[in-house]
Amino acid sequence: MSTATTDVVVTPVSDREIHMERDFDAPVAKVWDAFSRIEKLSRWWGRGHTLDVERWEFRKGGHWRFVERVGDEAWGFEGRFAEITPEKRIVQTFEYDGAPGHVSVDTTTFVDLGDGRTRVLTDTSFHTPEDCKAMVDAGMATGLSEGYRVLDGILAEKN
Repeated sequence: MSTATTDVVVTPVSDREIHMERDFDAPVAKVWDAFSRIEKLSRWWGRGHTLDVERWEFRKGGHWRFVERVGDEAWGFEGRFAEITPEKRIVQTFEYDGAPGHVSVDTTTFVDLGDGRTRVLTDTSFHTPEDCKAMVDAGMATGLSEGYRVLDGILAEKN
């Protein structure tokens, strides 16, 4: 069963896997740039909130760490890159400071739809069904949709 949360289509694949997809009105190269260049990624990843980039090593084995801030509240996230295939795929781990040790693996694939459009597919695998349910219940799809709406504006910019 697929459900649309805001504008990201979310499909449970199993009790430990989620598939998400979203189309963008921009060519693959421009969407890839927004995922791989920290000066662009930092503008949308935190949904428009302040995002402190504590580490950004965009290479296989590289470590990333962000802290999103809203007022006096802060949420930390980090992971490592397992695979980077330019304009095709990024595989990385994801861990939230609020749930240490509960690491998921995200595989993000970029599909050229032609006509200057790109589909971004993200498959997330969790260690346990409980981890999967907790992330879904925490609003994973809503947060991603909010970030992608900010990304739409960045992709619409001329540069």
